[in-house]
Amino acid sequence: MDAEMSAGNDAVAIARAKNKQRFINNVYGWAIILPSIILFSFFVWVPLFESVRLSLYSAQGFRRLEFVGLANYRAVLNHPDFFPALRNTFSYTIWSVVIGFLVPVFIALLIGETTRGRGFFRTAAYFPNFVPGLASIIMLSYFFRAGETGVINILLGHIGIGPMVWLSNPTIIIPLIVVIMTWSGAGSTSLIYMAGLAGVNRELYEAATIDGAGICSRIRYITFPMLYNLGSTLLILQIIAVFQILFQPLVLTNGGPNNASLSIMLLVFRFAFERFNYPQAAAVSVLVSLILVVLTAIYLKINKRKDY
Repeated sequence: MDAEMSAGNDAVAIARAKNKQRFINNVYGWAIILPSIILFSFFVWVPLFESVRLSLYSAQGFRRLEFVGLANYRAVLNHPDFFPALRNTFSYTIWSVVIGFLVPVFIALLIGETTRGRGFFRTAAYFPNFVPGLASIIMLSYFFRAGETGVINILLGHIGIGPMVWLSNPTIIIPLIVVIMTWSGAGSTSLIYMAGLAGVNRELYEAATIDGAGICSRIRYITFPMLYNLGSTLLILQIIAVFQILFQPLVLTNGGPNNASLSIMLLVFRFAFERFNYPQAAAVSVLVSLILVVLTAIYLKINKRKDY
């Protein structure tokens, strides 16, 4: 009987010790992540809630005057530039998937299959990221300048092709801006893919090579499946980033020609800093957030279904 009571007391003591240790670990864990939670709340959730609240009021500057409900949302949805800007933003997103998503994958695969000078090619791929974003946009605007003074038109003139209109052509302006964005950011993304490729077991490639598999077969049956999860994450991050494109069309064309390159965030910029209508700018921002939440949820649901 005494032995049973002693064993029971020991079990209780062990359980209490485990619970105490678990509590201490939880406290340490929360202490570590609490600063990040505070900063995230301060820089993300607080501005988001303030934007939602501002969008429901009339205002003088940032000073709220009276509650107007959904009047700002109705005004924004009835504005003649809203739906063209939304359509252009989806066009930016689609072109970024076609161009901006595939180019870094191609660069990573190309460098991954290189046997010599791999470090040089990695540095060369990342080199455009050394140039500040705004400076690269201004520099590339000289490349695509119309007339005989643009760099590309000068090069075309040497092979007998007349000068072309680039930034003033509404049919190609969105793909052109996406190409410029891809040039600026593809290097950093390709390095992430290269890091993913470094984690692939080299024995799989060696076994495939011994079995007679060519480079296309190795990429299709080994590389792509191994990079699927990484590519899925980078794809949704790219969609979210491109949906908020602002300074590229602002600097290159200011939304022109004839609003052909106007993005939804450039429309927010116009509401806020040209018309000083901050409640309507907040309303557009809230609508953008809702659209991104819906797109992300749809994407995650489709991606989860594919995992099964």
